[in-house]
Amino acid sequence: MSKIRGNRKTRVGVVISDKMDKTVVVKVDQMVKHPIYKKYIKRRVTFKAHDEENRCNVGDKVSVVETRPLSRDKRWRVREILEKNVIL
Repeated sequence: MSKIRGNRKTRVGVVISDKMDKTVVVKVDQMVKHPIYKKYIKRRVTFKAHDEENRCNVGDKVSVVETRPLSRDKRWRVREILEKNVIL
């Protein structure tokens, strides 16, 4: 049996809260085109992501990857820190 996993979603966002233990809240911005007016609109969504070593701080730009449910709200895991202290 091969251990091939399905394609997992990845997102890049900014940490907006690190007050919980081993958990960070990541804000992901996305530009979508309005179907009628054809204008680009900024959409934001927040994810709670697992940070095992508590390395992330507020303002860090991180890459998160989808994972199995870790708690009621956590379905994402921090893969890596891309930049430290990006200005919100």
